[in-house]
Amino acid sequence: MPLFRRIPKRGFTNARFKKQWSIVNVSDLNQFRAKTKVTPELLVEKGLVKSLNYEVKILGDGELTKELTISAHKFTQSAREKIEAAGGKVEVI
Repeated sequence: MPLFRRIPKRGFTNARFKKQWSIVNVSDLNQFRAKTKVTPELLVEKGLVKSLNYEVKILGDGELTKELTISAHKFTQSAREKIEAAGGKVEVI
């Protein structure tokens, strides 16, 4: 058996401090009515996010056709541009 397999593995792990995100794509937000204020609580009600244990991150995949005010913990640059191009607002929590 090689030496590196016989010696126990120790050291720092970042697992306890790792940030985890609930991911929502911009195209998933089209199911809301226009002029709606979208919050993480509303995303849980609609089933787009499983729970509020993790912070919400909005990704820019897809197109947004409605004017929405979206509150989330983090936005990608492309998501921010698409939301504002549709006439909506971005609010960072």
